[in-house]
Formats: sequence, C-alpha cells, structure tokens
Amino acid sequence: MATEIEKAAERVAKLRAQAERLSGPLADAQEQLDAAREVEAARRAERAIAYNRDVVATWQDRANEAANSGDDAHARFLEALTAEPWFAAYVEYRSARYKRGHVLTEAQRAQTALGEAVTVPEQRWYDAEILDEIQRTVESQAAALGAEFSEDLDAQREAFLAERG
Repeated sequence: MATEIEKAAERVAKLRAQAERLSGPLADAQEQLDAAREVEAARRAERAIAYNRDVVATWQDRANEAANSGDDAHARFLEALTAEPWFAAYVEYRSARYKRGHVLTEAQRAQTALGEAVTVPEQRWYDAEILDEIQRTVESQAAALGAEFSEDLDAQREAFLAERG
C-alpha cells in the first residue's frame, strides 16, 4: 500500500513540475491572446466609426434608392393585376356599389328639387374582406423581404468591420 502511495506521490510531483514548466508559456500565450483581442476590438471600433460615418453621410440617397426600388415592381403589379379576369370581375362587382350611390344621390337631388322631404337613404360603404386578406398577405410577404434586406445590411456592416485596412 505504501508503494502505491509513493508511486502516486511521485507522479503528482512530476505532473506538478510539468505544470510549472508549462505555466509560464501558457501565461505568456494568454497575455498575447488578450493583447490581440484588445487590438482587434480597437480596430473594429475604428471601423465601426468609419462605417457609421458613411451611413450617416449616405442614408438619404440609400433610403431614396430603397424606396424607389419598388417602382418598376409596382408598375408590373398593376399591369398584371388589371390583366387578371378575377380582378376585372371584382372591379365590376364593386362598381355596382358606386352605381347605386349615383342613383341614390340623383334621387336625393330630385326629392330636394321637388321640395319633398328626403327619404332616400345615404349610401352605405363597406369593405370587402378579400381586400383585407390580400393586404395581410402582402404585408406579411413584404415584411419577410424587408427582414432579408435587414439581414443583408447587417452582413454588409459585419463584412466592413471585419475587413482589414
């Protein structure tokens, strides 16, 4: 039993000696790593300032470009929409409400011109649910595209910060 204890004690002593020999270089390496991290953090901070200055200087042009980037798509949308048979049918359906409104207005004017009490009701306008559903779908998909654009902006910023020079 004493032999096992002595062997274990010798092994512990050898490992302590090895640890002491390696602790100096390990401490030096850790200091170098910490210094390199500080240098990198300072470099990235300087790059962030440069990036932020560029964003402040160019945001209006970039925002206008982003806003106008949908103009062609909007024109294509309107062209495609008006070519759709279902859209033409829906427009015809909704135009019936406008026609009714013109008839009611004409009848109200006629009663007024005759000196009669106006008994013709006011036009009741109501939205069709199809428009709400289309709007919700459009907004959902547009928000997803906007999120992709935001991710691209974040990636551009990160690439700029990571760039050397």
